[in-house]
Amino acid sequence: MDRAIRKIVRYVLLTAIGAVMVGPFLWMVSTSMMDQQDIFRVPPLWIPDQIHLRNYRAIMDVLPLGKLLLNSFTIAVSATVGQLCSCTLAAYAFARMRFRGNGVLYFVLLATMMIPAQVTMIPTFLIMKSLGLIDTLYALIVPAFFGGAFGTFLLRQFFSTIPTDLEDAARMDGCGRFRILWSIVLPLSKPALATLALFTFMTYWNDLLGPVIYLSSVENATLTMGLANLQSGVMVTRYDLLMAGSVLSVLPILLLLIIGQRWFVKGIATTGLKE
Repeated sequence: MDRAIRKIVRYVLLTAIGAVMVGPFLWMVSTSMMDQQDIFRVPPLWIPDQIHLRNYRAIMDVLPLGKLLLNSFTIAVSATVGQLCSCTLAAYAFARMRFRGNGVLYFVLLATMMIPAQVTMIPTFLIMKSLGLIDTLYALIVPAFFGGAFGTFLLRQFFSTIPTDLEDAARMDGCGRFRILWSIVLPLSKPALATLALFTFMTYWNDLLGPVIYLSSVENATLTMGLANLQSGVMVTRYDLLMAGSVLSVLPILLLLIIGQRWFVKGIATTGLKE
């Protein structure tokens, strides 16, 4: 009986926590299909009296939505590819190659995670300016191809769980480091790669500070910049349009999470089990 009660309490708590997490998302979807005056009704109106999609059509007239989505997608996908390539090479070196200073370099790399992004903001901007990349998408894409501490840590921990016997057998057959990495390690690391890809895509897709710093023209603006302009104070904030745009911005991430959920959960659960 006590076990059944504990199980009921556990499910009730999980349901309550789930409702708290899902509540804002449901409110955003509901608000995106309301008129502006219905948003501020008291008590709040969770289900609109009349559901319509006018806000989704209106935001396309207010913002160059197609161009904004294309720029955001280009930056997020390119940066994700860059992080996967660079972090994979660094993580494999730290996990499998033994060289002098391996531990020290890895410690220094992890220590960079404690440095606030604001500290490196100005030096990075000056580097991009000297390279002539200001107001181009490359200013946000190029740094991703030089690795990252979190991605390297995540993949390195997962690579450490792969048995070395597989690599020893491949080495006896004449395979080199890159062939072993491509043919053995990466196919076994799909969960970790999917996890890093999702985290990286979400980071760059939702990034606002980076585009605001490096991009100035409308042609290179991202979706987050467009949504921010809807509440910039230049005009009355249209929360109905803002919520419609927010729903559209969430859809790609939600789709990726649904597609890669199995690999994502496995990657989170198994990373770091072995040092």
